[in-house]
Amino acid sequence: MPYVAANVDTDQIIPARFLHRARKQGYGSLLFHDLRYDDAGKERPAFILNRDSYRQGTILLAGPNFGCGSSREHAVWALADYGFRAVMAPSFGDIFYNNCSKNGLLAIVADEALLAALSDEAQRRAGATATIDLAEQSIRSEDGRRWSFTIDPYRQQALLEGASEIEMTLKAIEEIEAFEDAHGSKLPWTLRPALAGNAAADGRQS
Repeated sequence: MPYVAANVDTDQIIPARFLHRARKQGYGSLLFHDLRYDDAGKERPAFILNRDSYRQGTILLAGPNFGCGSSREHAVWALADYGFRAVMAPSFGDIFYNNCSKNGLLAIVADEALLAALSDEAQRRAGATATIDLAEQSIRSEDGRRWSFTIDPYRQQALLEGASEIEMTLKAIEEIEAFEDAHGSKLPWTLRPALAGNAAADGRQS
């Protein structure tokens, strides 16, 4: 789905008045709410997400500085809950970009030539598709054109495995424990039991 407007902020992606909603209730129906619907709650036919040929889109082609503005994880939830698996843009808001990988949404920094090629194809032919291969870091259009993209190896591995940040950290638990043991031997007063004892002593004094 090509929506290449510049500086689409998180309040456009998910308006602030909906942020009280519980995560398990889902945010897909609220994605781009004020752009998708009028004041009476009816769809705005001109908005691209309301066009039949794009309703089932899973790759969002976005403009520069996508996801800028306030730091709300709900913006990523709304995109993922709607059904998007990847967002491609020339640049992203920093916090939004980091929230994408934390929530299983692939964010690809793509040059404008690539986005223009895919957008032209999507607009020229209803239902046009593209394939993203995260393992190979490649994008292929239906007509056979192929592009490559780069992604941080850590983000790539986490997305391929569907692993959270905690799960990724626990992969290095042996190294973490070895570091803590060595660090504690050199600086024993930094060990957690000592800190806990100091906190208890402070509590008695107060």
